[in-house]
Amino acid sequence: MAVDESQRSSTLSDRELQIVELVTAGLTNQEIAEQLEISKRTVDNHISNILTKTGTGNRVALVRWALQWGKVCLDEVNCCVLPTAAVLPRTIEIQPIEIQPIEPKSIELEPIDSEGVEPESVTTPAELQPFLVE
Repeated sequence: MAVDESQRSSTLSDRELQIVELVTAGLTNQEIAEQLEISKRTVDNHISNILTKTGTGNRVALVRWALQWGKVCLDEVNCCVLPTAAVLPRTIEIQPIEIQPIEPKSIELEPIDSEGVEPESVTTPAELQPFLVE
């Protein structure tokens, strides 16, 4: 049974992920051993297990895998955690709707008490002229 990439990435232990980070930083197995205060043989075993679990055949392929799956951050590149398929947004299908035009409505204006106002002094803005009811 084939194991997909996301299942492979979740099977690495914390120590193995730590070693992946050091490999991507360019350290040799001996330098990793010294930094982690473990034997070189233990590092060799970890690297072998990591290559098997990730399905990579060498350190270069391992670095590519680590970058692809967001397991490492190199020089401020690829510093975000990549989403897995389980958290990707779902596709939402939007149905078109038919928009009906709105018919303009007419309104009737009530007469204003204009007692004492001279007709010449009352003006109506030009844009309202077509709506005046005589």
